[in-house]
Amino acid sequence: MRFLGNIEAKTDVKGRAFLPATFRKVLQASGSESLILRKDIFQPCLVLYPESVWNEQMDTLRGRLNRYNAQHQRIFRQFVSEVEQVTLDGNGRFLIPKRYLQMSGIQQNIKFIGMGDTIEIWANEKIEESQMDGEEFGQALESIMGQDIAPAGID
Repeated sequence: MRFLGNIEAKTDVKGRAFLPATFRKVLQASGSESLILRKDIFQPCLVLYPESVWNEQMDTLRGRLNRYNAQHQRIFRQFVSEVEQVTLDGNGRFLIPKRYLQMSGIQQNIKFIGMGDTIEIWANEKIEESQMDGEEFGQALESIMGQDIAPAGID
């Protein structure tokens, strides 16, 4: 499952948004029908997880936490309790609950960002604040990807 690209959209007065058709096609091809909506842990955006991806994330986190550690229980509880199950209506719309609109600063203009196995939903003005400029992005990518790696077949 690969969600790629960014698509501008709007929410209506009730907080509903159309999931972009390209993302709906990816969901349909994977057989996913249900989505999980959560506020991002680090950024002021929302994240849509296909249910299968959400379940993998939840299982991974649960596997790293000890049920008999109070701090671990609090972490897990907060991770799984701050979510909404989302279903698309016949037109491909879904409701973004008011508390999520407030948490992410979404008014009306939004941007869907494909992040591989998830989809981020940003307020247009917030996404601009979170982006690196071109030079900073190039330097960061060079730092990560330009590390010395032995060519294939050479030990």
